[in-house]
Amino acid sequence: MAPVISLRDITKSYGTGAARTQVLRGVSLDIEPGELVALVGQSGSGKSTLLNIVGGLDKADGGDVTVLDHNYQRTPERELARLRNTSIGFVFQAFNLLDHLTCLDNVTLSAAFAAGGKDAPNRGREALDRVGLAQYAGRFTSELSGGQKQRVAIARALFARPKLLLCDEPTGNLDSATGAEVIEFFQKLNKDDGVTLVIVTHERRVSNIAQRVIAMRDGNIVEGAEAAAATPGADFGGPA
Repeated sequence: MAPVISLRDITKSYGTGAARTQVLRGVSLDIEPGELVALVGQSGSGKSTLLNIVGGLDKADGGDVTVLDHNYQRTPERELARLRNTSIGFVFQAFNLLDHLTCLDNVTLSAAFAAGGKDAPNRGREALDRVGLAQYAGRFTSELSGGQKQRVAIARALFARPKLLLCDEPTGNLDSATGAEVIEFFQKLNKDDGVTLVIVTHERRVSNIAQRVIAMRDGNIVEGAEAAAATPGADFGGPA
């Protein structure tokens, strides 16, 4: 079975001239179907940039990115947009919800940009039910707590029943109890539904549930003593 994610020699930089910063320096990585992977490292290590490239939210300067059998360098943008809309879910530290919309409308928003969305309300309610918020479907997200907002964001990510879920510091804005609930849900989603998860984190409680922890430093994947310095248990800072 082919990897869900296959990266080869990925490079990325920002800025020009003296202000140019090399963020990724030839990263190669495979993630297999059904894995739950934690991506860790110090602030500025490149982990969030790498996640954004995997999700098609940013483009690599060089190398090959293949996700769910789609090579990003050879696939038309229209097809990549469809892939993001139907097979990849995103959860961020900032919930990125629209407060003037109800929870259900936030969850089903992507259906407005795709054909065949007639069953969107039912699927949206199903997604909210999965995160324990079915009774909040008609509530505005501005009325919710931070933990409830993150669960709505997770429901939105699950709306398309994705094969791959990409999470960037998903517990960063949550208290310990709420964060633990979110972490437990990720474990259940991985175990029961077989969804592949990649979670960028700087929290030990998240990386402890991972089947594999991948450490980054200065735009590279590191191993051995270097990896130990970048993994939970060390002080490796915030998101990058």
